[in-house]
Amino acid sequence: MNSQRLTAIGYSLLFIGLLLAPALGAYPVFVMKLMCFALFASAFNLLLGYTGMLSFGHAAFLGGAAYAAGHSMKVWGFTPEVGLLMGTASGALLGLVVGFFAIRREGIYSTMITLALAQMLFFVFLQTPFTGGEDGLQGVPRGKLFGVLDLQSDLVMYYVVLAVVVAAFLLIVRTIHSPYGQVLKAIKENEARAISLGYDTNRFKLLAFVLSAALSGLAGSLKTLVLGFATLSDAHWSASGHVVLMTLVGGLGTLSGPLVGSAVVVLLENKIGDLGELLASISGIEWFHSLGESVTIVTGLIFVICVLAFRRGIMGEIIAWLARLRAGHKT
Repeated sequence: MNSQRLTAIGYSLLFIGLLLAPALGAYPVFVMKLMCFALFASAFNLLLGYTGMLSFGHAAFLGGAAYAAGHSMKVWGFTPEVGLLMGTASGALLGLVVGFFAIRREGIYSTMITLALAQMLFFVFLQTPFTGGEDGLQGVPRGKLFGVLDLQSDLVMYYVVLAVVVAAFLLIVRTIHSPYGQVLKAIKENEARAISLGYDTNRFKLLAFVLSAALSGLAGSLKTLVLGFATLSDAHWSASGHVVLMTLVGGLGTLSGPLVGSAVVVLLENKIGDLGELLASISGIEWFHSLGESVTIVTGLIFVICVLAFRRGIMGEIIAWLARLRAGHKT
């Protein structure tokens, strides 16, 4: 079985699983939150995994869009579809500003520019009245999509989020496999050679930055619509660290890696307490009861193991193993 067929089967099974998740007893709001983070990680992977630009400021796009979408729907009375567009456009605009400065430097200097600008925006959100400060922006209504679909129903909201996330993921796939995506890969591999071939690499990198920020903004807008609030944690630097962790654990530069990585990290953060209780009941070790309070330690340990044992990430190692297996069969 060739790799393309395996990939198609894998994505088909994932899609069917998501379609059936509510019927199988999964909590719709939790799965929707997971899908939002999967989109966020996929957008980040487009920038780092395929363009080679590391951003420590992606929380600015997630949080900025979350506030923009939430404020437009709560205060201005925009419909959900317009609110999502507002959030996505806000993410793209922020990406244009941050990317404009970031692409003019390389390496750690570019990365620190993204972090600095994101932290500046975080303190703006902290002080600006419309964000609610430390209390966050609460009570964002879901409303009706196109005046027809009542999003107050978690089930209706679930399938709307699924449709949006799948469409956004297909856009990422199309971008990566387009001629533009091939140029991005060339820039990552050898930017000097891409310049020598006549490509304006800064223009390509800026467009990648804007596209990644816009999709991150869409993820933040969806998250606000699902949960009904936006908080400072969406714009905090730790959110940028989380998306880096998700991408590296899942597999940098792979399409499926961010999906798996986001699932691992989100499940750990939300279910580690239940796992600790299970381990405590099996082993009799009382310390496991406090495992839910040690999420940062556990995720940090997983990151260390990932870096030391499988640097390609979970899906990266699986893809490499399948490639070696196919090569062995050919010989």
